[in-house]
Amino acid sequence: MTRHVPTYELYGETSGKEPDFWLHCETIPSRSSLHHWEIKLHRHASFFQILYIDTGAGDAVFGEQSHAIQPPAVVTVPPGFDHGFRFSKDIDGLVITMLSANLSHLPGDRSQLGEWLAAPHLTALDTADPDAAYLMQSLRRLDEEYRNNRSGRSELLASYVALALRLTARISYQEDISQFPADENERRMEQLAGLIQQHFRSHRPASFYAREIGVSPTHLNRIVRATSGKTAHDLIAGRLVDEAKRELVFTLASVQEISYRLGFADPAYFSRFFLKHAGETPKDWRKRERIRLERA
Repeated sequence: MTRHVPTYELYGETSGKEPDFWLHCETIPSRSSLHHWEIKLHRHASFFQILYIDTGAGDAVFGEQSHAIQPPAVVTVPPGFDHGFRFSKDIDGLVITMLSANLSHLPGDRSQLGEWLAAPHLTALDTADPDAAYLMQSLRRLDEEYRNNRSGRSELLASYVALALRLTARISYQEDISQFPADENERRMEQLAGLIQQHFRSHRPASFYAREIGVSPTHLNRIVRATSGKTAHDLIAGRLVDEAKRELVFTLASVQEISYRLGFADPAYFSRFFLKHAGETPKDWRKRERIRLERA
């Protein structure tokens, strides 16, 4: 049996009147908390929506398909598409709802953008990517501008919307990993693994490895994500943690000595770093692991 999917203005509102706004902005919790953090499947007749997920997690549902949301991310939904959301209680971010007719006034060539705007998208954001960082800042500025009724407000809101959609479309297209040949990705991942093994004690940033491989930091992160689901920074940190674990189990060196061997100038910072990535302090991990090995 075909289920009924309601059509709303803002979610839960069915006044039947012409909307009295061209753009509306609110936080995700402000409405989803009223519905037990679940926005059930619905559609909008004349609205285009942008959701910016800053923290928390959830699922975006487009028709019958569910997509896991890992922040930061942007979701775009054109009018007429069935969609819904399930959010964790710690969700935070923005919902921007605008009349789709206003999108026809976006500046510049609309050929590629128009095709992208015609379907819903979930776009993950890499905070190391300058485009993504600027997009996130622009969406926060849009929210601030919406809440403060100052001169030039409407013009600035339109500019922020245009900028946000252009950048999201660019990032979304670039995330298509089919543009990177699989064998080339594997070769660069092998290069990265060798470089990390050579330099991990020096705490080089991801940009150093990207430069050595001959790609941009953003490109490197996309390759790493496509291959491993992680970031380049995750791989570098993981190699440090693996070596720390080896030293903790198979040497009698103190935590302070191990921290210096691994290039940490501050043993206290090393302990915080290890706790963040291993879930335990170095001392606790060493004690538990040695007990486990003795019983094995």
